[in-house]
Amino acid sequence: MDLASNDYLGLSRDPRVVTAAREALDAHGTGSRASRLVTGTLGIHERLERELCALTGQPAALVFSSGYAANTGVLTALGDADTLIVSDAHAHASLVDGARLSRSPVRIARHSDVAHVARLLAERSEARAIVVVESVYSVWGDHAPLQELAEICRAWNALLIVDEAHGIGVAGRGRGLVHEHGLAGSPHVAVALTLSKALGAQGGAVLGSPALREHLVNTARPFIFDTALAPAPAAAATEAARIIGETPELVDRLHERARFVASTLGILQARAAVQSVQVATPEAALRAAEELRGRGVAVGCFRPPSVPDGISRLRITAPGNMELQELSRALHHVREVLAGVAGDESATP
Repeated sequence: MDLASNDYLGLSRDPRVVTAAREALDAHGTGSRASRLVTGTLGIHERLERELCALTGQPAALVFSSGYAANTGVLTALGDADTLIVSDAHAHASLVDGARLSRSPVRIARHSDVAHVARLLAERSEARAIVVVESVYSVWGDHAPLQELAEICRAWNALLIVDEAHGIGVAGRGRGLVHEHGLAGSPHVAVALTLSKALGAQGGAVLGSPALREHLVNTARPFIFDTALAPAPAAAATEAARIIGETPELVDRLHERARFVASTLGILQARAAVQSVQVATPEAALRAAEELRGRGVAVGCFRPPSVPDGISRLRITAPGNMELQELSRALHHVREVLAGVAGDESATP
């Protein structure tokens, strides 16, 4: 029973998605054979970009070979010595690495602290600024305060880059948290995402204005110097994006399971596919994950250094394609194991 996968909607095994990948494999072979700017751009890449725009409401999209490449690509293409990057303290490693590689001055804002972001922007001496957040944070499952952040970025003429890796296919009835907040198409907001989670495929993309796309085509090194995304995952992601856009009840089903996980485990946060339970020590977290594996239940185990000291956690994914009866059995094992490893210091949300 898989409570660890990022395949939130089960689309990686959806027959329509598998068929799309197989047909692309038959038509184009196993690889794209070159970078996008040489001969690697295929019709399937362009269709994928159009489908992502239709899903998210963004005017333009550029597909990369991975979510990591998309995040590092957009930040290194936009950053320089005169561009301040304000990064949320819980930002994903790919955003952290992109900020470092950009050679921009970087300031770390306290997690989801809008006032701190505003102060860092107000104090800056640099001509330009970028604020980097995740829409849905990958360990805790909490949402970024996007509306407030967007207002601050407008006020201080900064660009808000939102990593929708865990938001696309989940928030906003599948269209992402940026879309839910009415920010799609805003000149002060850009989106990066991965195709490997709710979309069940592989690859990444950056979405925003046509001018941003054109700039990335000419300056984003992970786009320019990387072989284009293979045809099969590009076709799979295209079909998955179409399905999500046309079948919002898939997302409703996912949220039903997320609420069930939250209520069963006593977790307050139930707005995301990822739920998180804190465990007293790294050793206890590892023991719990190993015992659950022995019972046939897979969960994520996060402990230092991948998370800060003192907050080891088990990450529980709410699988949208799992029947409630099976999910209930899996969560019964989770509760038993957590009680056993934690003792009186029972794991807490």
